[in-house]
Amino acid sequence: MKRDIILAGVGGQGILSIAAIIGYAALEQGLFLKQSEVHGMSQRGGDVQSNLRISDKGIASDLIPFGKADLIIAVEPLEALRYLPYLSHDGWVITSIRPFLNIPEYPDMEKVMEEVRKLPHYVALDADEIAKEVATAKAANIVILGAASPFLDMNYEKLEDAIRFTFRKKGDEVIAKNLEALKAGRKFADDHMNS
Repeated sequence: MKRDIILAGVGGQGILSIAAIIGYAALEQGLFLKQSEVHGMSQRGGDVQSNLRISDKGIASDLIPFGKADLIIAVEPLEALRYLPYLSHDGWVITSIRPFLNIPEYPDMEKVMEEVRKLPHYVALDADEIAKEVATAKAANIVILGAASPFLDMNYEKLEDAIRFTFRKKGDEVIAKNLEALKAGRKFADDHMNS
């Protein structure tokens, strides 16, 4: 088992929470894990990216080479496109379709999505809308994680346990909402895989 994952988004969108949940679940399954330091400004509005490498064997480097990522998990669509050079030929992109308008000349959204739709393997969803419907708008990142879960090659229950652990100090209601968001993202991916 090996998964090289690029997490991409904008500061404030919960990229670090996704990394923490996947990392905890991986360690709970006895897997090896390496994560690069987050690049960009990890403040609201700045580019945030992380390399997350998971394997059942030792991992030499924490950086993913060009063309080797199995998965790009993006909470922002333009950020998904930014890291396409890292994606392997048979890799998957999981991205939200809702832009975070943090630059003055954000590209036309239809053109951004045209580029996503050219990919052989992707799941594109309005994570913000799904999060609002099933839990809370703050859980859009967990909806994205749920949509990525079929491609992680990890035990889904371990991801649920990782959510319980990660949000344990915030109380049962927050945990329950995040579990619903994870489930909704997973269902969307199962129903809408483009391969």
